[in-house]
Amino acid sequence: MLEGKTTTLSKWALLSAVLGLIFILQTTVLQDATTSKEKLRQIFSISQWGWNLEVNNTAIITCDRSNQRFDICSMSNPTLLDPTSLTLFTLNPHTRIQPYINVKIQPYPLKSDKNAMSSVREVTLTSAPPKSSQCGVTHNIPALVFNARGYNGNFYHEINDIFIPLFITINSLFHDQDVILVIVDGMTWWYQKYVDLLNAFSPNHKIINTNNLTTAHCFPSAVVGLIKHGPVTINPKLLPNPKTLLDFSTFLKNAYIKEDTPLLFPSNNSKPLLTLVDRKGSSSRVILNQEEVVKLAKEVGFNVHVLDHSKDSTMANVYRLVHSSHVLLGVHGAGLTNLFFLRQGSVVVQVVPIGLEWASDTCYKNPSPFLGLEYVEYKVEANESSLSWDYGVDSLMVKDPKAYTEGKWEKSIVYLKNQNVKIDLVRFKKWLMKAYEKAKMFMNSTSQVAS
Repeated sequence: MLEGKTTTLSKWALLSAVLGLIFILQTTVLQDATTSKEKLRQIFSISQWGWNLEVNNTAIITCDRSNQRFDICSMSNPTLLDPTSLTLFTLNPHTRIQPYINVKIQPYPLKSDKNAMSSVREVTLTSAPPKSSQCGVTHNIPALVFNARGYNGNFYHEINDIFIPLFITINSLFHDQDVILVIVDGMTWWYQKYVDLLNAFSPNHKIINTNNLTTAHCFPSAVVGLIKHGPVTINPKLLPNPKTLLDFSTFLKNAYIKEDTPLLFPSNNSKPLLTLVDRKGSSSRVILNQEEVVKLAKEVGFNVHVLDHSKDSTMANVYRLVHSSHVLLGVHGAGLTNLFFLRQGSVVVQVVPIGLEWASDTCYKNPSPFLGLEYVEYKVEANESSLSWDYGVDSLMVKDPKAYTEGKWEKSIVYLKNQNVKIDLVRFKKWLMKAYEKAKMFMNSTSQVAS
C-alpha cells in the first residue's frame, strides 16, 4: 500500500518537474516562436520556386567597392529581375524584415572615368518585396549582369572593358559552372557583331538583353558587375584557377575557328602575309602615305592585305584574316587590338606617334609577350607628325610632350585626336626588314610543324 502511494507521488513529482521545466522555458520559446515560423516560411517559400537552397542568415546582398576600377555586387538568394526598372529583388521572405537593403551599382569596370560612366545606367539590388512575385521565366543557374554601353563602338574598349573582364569574372566566380549573361544597354549592332563570342561565354543558354524586355526573370542568385585586373591584363595570381591573356586568346580562337575552318589565306604561299590596319576615314592617326607604305612592304617581300573594317564586316571574317597573317601593322589605335587574333610567333609592328609612348606600351607592347608575339616598334619622329606642320618642330608640344601635357589628360588628347603621320620610307624600311625576318622564321617553324 505504501509502495503504491510512493509510486503515485513519484509520478506527480515527475509531472511537476516537467511542468516546471516547461514554465521556465516558456518565455524563451515564445521569444523564438516568430523566428521559427519565419524560418519555416522561408523554406516553404523557396521550395515553391523549385530551388533546393539552404536558408541561412548570411548577408543576401554584398558589394565590394574597394577596387579603383570596378564595383561588384552579389545576391546569394533567389532573385527576381524586373527589366523595366533594372531592379533585382530577393525572393527570400526572411529578408522582408525592415529596414530593407537597397543598393545601386553601375556595372561597367571604368568607374573612375566619368565620361565612360555617364552613359552607364544603374542597377538596383534590394531586399524589399517585388510588386509582383510572378516570374515569367524561371532559371536554375545564376545570372551575371553587366552594362554594355560605356565606350562601346571602340574595338579596344570592347575587348579591354567588356570581354577580358567577362572572361576574368566567369573564371573567378563561375569556374566550371553555367551562367546566364544579362546585358544592359547592349545595342543591336553590338549583339550582331559579337554573337559568336557571347555565345561562347554561355553556350547552353540564350543571352538576356534587357532592352525592350518586359518579362520578369528569376534566378537562384546573381552577380552584378565585372572584375577588371588592369588595362589589357589578366593576372593569374588573382584567379582561383590561373588564366592568362594567352588563355583568353585561345578562348577567342575556339569561338571563331572550328576544327574544319580553313585559314583565309593558306600558308603555302612563299611570301609572309602582312595585314595593315587601315585608318582612312578616321579623324586622326592616319598614315597619309599609306599607298607608298604598302608598295614598300611588297618590295621588301610581303604579300600585303589592307584591313578595312567597313568591308571585312563580320568578326569571324576579321578573325580568319588576322589569324592567317604573319605580321599585323598599324599606327597606335583600336585596330591593333586585332593582335589577339594572331597566332603565337606572329609579329606586331606598332607605329607610335609622338606623345603616345605610354598608351602604346600599355595597350599593345606590354601584352605582346604574354600572347607569344614578336613585337617591333617604329617611333615617329617630329618631321613625320602633322603636329610639327601645324605647331612647328620647335614647339614644346612637339619637342617635349611630357613637359607640355604636365600629366593632364585634357592636354594629352591633342596627340590622339589631332595627329596624323607621314612615314619616312627610307627609315621605315629597316623596321619592315626586321619584321620580314621574324615573319619568315615564323613561317619556317609552322611549315616544319605541318610537315
